[in-house]
Amino acid sequence: MSTAMNFGTKNFKPRPPEKGAFPLDHFGECKPFKVKFMKCLRENTFQSSLCREESKEYLECRMERQLMAKEPMEKLGFKDLIDDDETTKDQNKL
Repeated sequence: MSTAMNFGTKNFKPRPPEKGAFPLDHFGECKPFKVKFMKCLRENTFQSSLCREESKEYLECRMERQLMAKEPMEKLGFKDLIDDDETTKDQNKL
């Protein structure tokens, strides 16, 4: 019965969730990205392959705000979009 008196002794330290766990965005920090992604899906009959750029932006937002664990975008399947971004940046410098 003595364990009932120890409720306040544990410290809870929040941390980003494991990959695949997505906490709610209570403050709507990434809502604009989500809305853009959902609009793209509706316009493309929910073919997610046509909305990869929007998906990438949404995931980047969630990672920046610690709403999901940080992962390299290459590991999440966006390597080709990253290569395209770098090529575009290099061409703009010329």
